[in-house]
Amino acid sequence: MSWNDERVEALKTMWGEGKSASQIAKELGGVTRNAVIGKVHRLGLSNRATAATAKTADTGKAKVAAKPKAASAPKAEAAPKPEAPRPVQVPARKPIITAGQPLPPQPSQSEISAEALANLAEFERKAKKLKLMQLTERTCKWPIGDPATQDFWFCGHQTQAGKPYCETHVAVAFQPMSARRDRRPSR
Repeated sequence: MSWNDERVEALKTMWGEGKSASQIAKELGGVTRNAVIGKVHRLGLSNRATAATAKTADTGKAKVAAKPKAASAPKAEAAPKPEAPRPVQVPARKPIITAGQPLPPQPSQSEISAEALANLAEFERKAKKLKLMQLTERTCKWPIGDPATQDFWFCGHQTQAGKPYCETHVAVAFQPMSARRDRRPSR
């Protein structure tokens, strides 16, 4: 089966009338529901008003289709008008870190004293400030700063044997187990 001009016009007419893809496929014959849906999308007809509401171009308001009245039904009061939609307040989102890499290990404030943190900040000021391509197996790979900015660099000091970081950053990255875990009975 091929889509000739006559079948395409019939499809457009039935789609505009609000018929389903299954109904259109039955009436056209020799075509499946999925073929009708695919053709509708290729023709750009996928956005249509439903049978209950139709958007009018001149007013911008939705028109409700009239329901047939039953002859014996008593006259009902006019239905209350629906309330205008209230604006939804969306909570502010936290900014997304665009670096693409996880943050470096963050020291636990309870494990490291304020004095050690001050020493760490002083130590990082004296760092060699290497870029990624300057790192070797003997340079500390501790990242400093935000990877999404120009002020991002690596420590660059001499590494500790078998570790990726210098002695100072090893002390921050590799924390000993807490005393509570050490006292846990073996099973």
